[in-house]
Amino acid sequence: MSKVGRPRNQTARRQALVSAAGQAITERGLEGLRIKDIADAAGVSQGSVLYYYPELDDLVLEVHRGAVEGFVTSRQRAYDEAGADPAVRLRALVDSGLPESPEDSLHGLLYQLHRRAGRSPGHAELMTSLFAREVGLYSTALEVGAATGVFTLAASAQDLAHGLVALEDGYGLHIVSHNAAVRPERARELVLAHARAVTGCASL
Repeated sequence: MSKVGRPRNQTARRQALVSAAGQAITERGLEGLRIKDIADAAGVSQGSVLYYYPELDDLVLEVHRGAVEGFVTSRQRAYDEAGADPAVRLRALVDSGLPESPEDSLHGLLYQLHRRAGRSPGHAELMTSLFAREVGLYSTALEVGAATGVFTLAASAQDLAHGLVALEDGYGLHIVSHNAAVRPERARELVLAHARAVTGCASL
């Protein structure tokens, strides 16, 4: 029985450390991250953190992986729960892709973690994967809209999806960076205006 229980306990402890590390990054920033911050957030000793993650970047990579999965899952759920109307589904994707406020913790965390992509293949792979999966969501929404006659696409669904994700990323970065000129609702209006232009769908 002890051999069965041990892996579950270790898994739970690792998950707790990943959650604590994400909290510490959100509160202190990635560059200032210390083992002590993670230990304090998890309520364990620094030695416990190092036992499970001898290399800090391995833990940060797990935080990045979890953030990506959580973000994509939430976007997929928003799309699935929006109903059958292609325009409503596309609006749901736009809503799910932008920060709700400058203090949006998940978006802020993702932007910080993406900065590791330039010097870490693992982080670069996660950033690339997230972009590709978001493009996939938009491509599906656009293709369904075109197939049902609701959208008249100005270019291929794939190209338009790339543009929509890039717009979200750009506006999102300004929002979490506290740019007063780019408020969440204004960013949403601008992305939807672009979507109307490239889909020919006035109801967006």
